[in-house]
Amino acid sequence: MRTVFVTGTGGAGRSTVAAALALAGARRGERVLLLSDEPPEALTGTGPGAPGPGPADPRGPGGSSGWGGSDGSRGSDGSSGSDSWSGSDGSGGSDAGPPGLTVARVDPAAGFRREFLGLQERAGAALDLLGAVPFEDGELTELPGSEQFALLRALKQAAGERHDLLVVDLPPVRQAVALLALPEQLRRYLRRLLPAERQAARSLRPVLAQLAGVPMPAQWLYETAARWDEELAAVQALIESPGASVRLVAEPGPEAADHALRTARLGLALHGPAPDMVIANRVVPAGSGDPFLAALSGRQQSALKGWREEFGDVPVREVAHTGRDPRQPGELAGLLAGSAGGTSGPLPGNRWTVEDRRSEDGVLVWRLPLPGAAKDRLQLVRRDDELFLTAGPFRRVLTLPSVLRRCAVSGAALRDGELRIRFEPDPALWPRSR
Repeated sequence: MRTVFVTGTGGAGRSTVAAALALAGARRGERVLLLSDEPPEALTGTGPGAPGPGPADPRGPGGSSGWGGSDGSRGSDGSSGSDSWSGSDGSGGSDAGPPGLTVARVDPAAGFRREFLGLQERAGAALDLLGAVPFEDGELTELPGSEQFALLRALKQAAGERHDLLVVDLPPVRQAVALLALPEQLRRYLRRLLPAERQAARSLRPVLAQLAGVPMPAQWLYETAARWDEELAAVQALIESPGASVRLVAEPGPEAADHALRTARLGLALHGPAPDMVIANRVVPAGSGDPFLAALSGRQQSALKGWREEFGDVPVREVAHTGRDPRQPGELAGLLAGSAGGTSGPLPGNRWTVEDRRSEDGVLVWRLPLPGAAKDRLQLVRRDDELFLTAGPFRRVLTLPSVLRRCAVSGAALRDGELRIRFEPDPALWPRSR
């Protein structure tokens, strides 16, 4: 499955471009799923329809996957029947868009209620001891951050479905990079706080609790952590898959857009899929006799020149200003003409490589492209088999490749947008040749 994450600067038309990209794929005959927090009718001009196709059991393995419909329908157990999205499958005539397109709205409120009530039920015994009064469904409102977790759950479900193209309408670039990094970060936290290999056998828990003098973690806690890790692993695999990329959307001209794109390029180099294209949205025609439009066009062309120099081999495609926001399927279909609406081009691969220079310099070099990184905002710390890398506003904990775990860091250099970390083999750990 081809996956395109659409993000960019605020107010640049990210959702409109995502809808146009999904429509372009459907018109090519592909089975397309568009994920967004916008209502389907606001994205493609289609009316609300029946829920889009999903797995036979929307509750997933173990009967609890966290999906729900925005229509507020409830399952027999009081939980949301499908609490991550509701959709329109694109059937039913020309006004509904081309066949093969499913527009799915991510619903953070329903997902938050389901997860909170499920956790409250599992912790019921402990809460009763504390004298806590349980919450009811009707009095719950989602907390900040619910949107990110709802989108992760929707991505997990989408990863298990059969589509040719998945288009994901993400928030602006800084939040989008943080969201793409979230599955890996959460899995690391779960492994540290609740390591599965240290889970004691059920029969030994009372004895261990008495010997230790403290209560042992309940079995449901480990089971919940294992379920979360499994779901996060599916999302991480989708984000890191060879068929995933990011399409950046920005309106040329404002300096804030230039800064946002540079920030996005660095963040995506560290955390997420590489950008496959930059969409320059709302470009006004050049050569206008109107002084205002002529000045605006000049600023836009200057920005476009800088973007093409900045992104190098990543294509920058221009989308003309239409004078209004296109909403109907016909208008959206013509928005991304030619290659701007394509998804079949070559994808940037993972360029994080280990170069063996032992014969020349006695070192191994880990080469990490970090375009836009500055030396004074770069920090490296090694701890055991992990490398803590901070570049500008972004930070990632990297697990060292196996060949580098038997080496010591001997230095690092940032050259031409690439971080090169030198490792010297540790004689005590490196295999000796006979």
